[in-house]
Amino acid sequence: MLRLQLPTRPDPRAYADWAWVACPISLPPTVPAGAVLHLPTLRVTGRQVRADVAYTHAVPKARRTGHSVALGVDWGLNTLLSAGALRLHEDGRITALGAGGQFRAAGVLAKQHRLRRLSERLHAKADHYQRLTGRDERHHLVGKLAVLRAEIRHVSARRSNLNAALAWAAARWAVDQAIAAAASVIYVEDLRSLEAKGMGATLNTRLSQQVRGQIVDRMRHLAAEAGIAVVTTPARNTSKHCPRCLTPLRHRKAPDKPTVAGWKWAICPRQSCRWQGDRDQGAWRRIAARGLTHQAKTVIDKTSGHMVIRGVVDKLEASAVITKSHRVDRSKIGPTLHKPSRPAPRRRRAPSPTRPHGSAGKRPEGHAPTDRRLPRAAHRHQGVNTTSTPTTGHQPRGAALGAGFHFHAHATPPRWETIPETQSDSGSLS
Repeated sequence: MLRLQLPTRPDPRAYADWAWVACPISLPPTVPAGAVLHLPTLRVTGRQVRADVAYTHAVPKARRTGHSVALGVDWGLNTLLSAGALRLHEDGRITALGAGGQFRAAGVLAKQHRLRRLSERLHAKADHYQRLTGRDERHHLVGKLAVLRAEIRHVSARRSNLNAALAWAAARWAVDQAIAAAASVIYVEDLRSLEAKGMGATLNTRLSQQVRGQIVDRMRHLAAEAGIAVVTTPARNTSKHCPRCLTPLRHRKAPDKPTVAGWKWAICPRQSCRWQGDRDQGAWRRIAARGLTHQAKTVIDKTSGHMVIRGVVDKLEASAVITKSHRVDRSKIGPTLHKPSRPAPRRRRAPSPTRPHGSAGKRPEGHAPTDRRLPRAAHRHQGVNTTSTPTTGHQPRGAALGAGFHFHAHATPPRWETIPETQSDSGSLS
């Protein structure tokens, strides 16, 4: 219950012109029951009055050392985040907990790139109008210049809101992965080591203007509520070396995307190891393993107050290898379960009624229409890098082509098992 004094007339002159008003405030379920509420700030929004209430509540303290389960987070371009959990056993072995996951934001980043290019064109045009008008306030371009500056502010606000929404979504996803894996620490690459150069003008700009700093700040904010530490680690050779034997990897095109440019697939050339997978999946394994072995080197930066691991120790790095988890023994220990001789039919036994000659009536038995030729299947390697905007109206024919309910809807990438490779002179995948 919020009690405050409000005026009873537009021009209050005396104390009698003010009256006490009691306002009941409904707190959202995200506010803990034992939280201490602070003095709210009132905002008038249209015909409503909203209250911004800050609160304070106790959270568990994050530890610097003593971690046994850690979440490693690797940065990417279209795949913004790749993360997975590792476990450090008492005997020093490190094993992976699952195959990890990816936070893909290709569509949002493409929209951010389009807004950036639009903002650059607006700024260039506004500067040209400014040179033409000079200091003449009666120039006929002054009105157009004011419109351009208003549009620049609007585009800048859209970019800021998009960055903030993307940062909160990515940070919430990473912290949820840590909570689900019961991890007590999140190891992230040091952002200062990520340099955007030598990759072309477009790619350099996209790398430089991503919201990595905002994501880490919001990740620390959300992780602190669950008592999870966020530690930055050096990013040296995380995508270069094998997570199992630290051998330099060989990068090739991904087997599930042979038409996509790039070298996303990594293969260990060591015959006794032969690990292979997405280079981002191998990078988060290296980051988490390096953090677990170097957790005794975690310090608190005096300037920022954040937990960091400043350097890599060769002796500790040699033990930052992931042991291959053994499969569970599935040997037969009892009699085979009895299976019915006549399994349940997949379709009804009674035939469908005869289809009338008219347009009404039930269709014949089965899942596919029999009166017309089925359309071709969708291309297997359909790209999802950008989202096109149709000019003749929306035509969601993805289901008819076998690509799901929409052309641009895509599921999580498949988990590729180890693919046997034969020796050849060209060194390509068999």
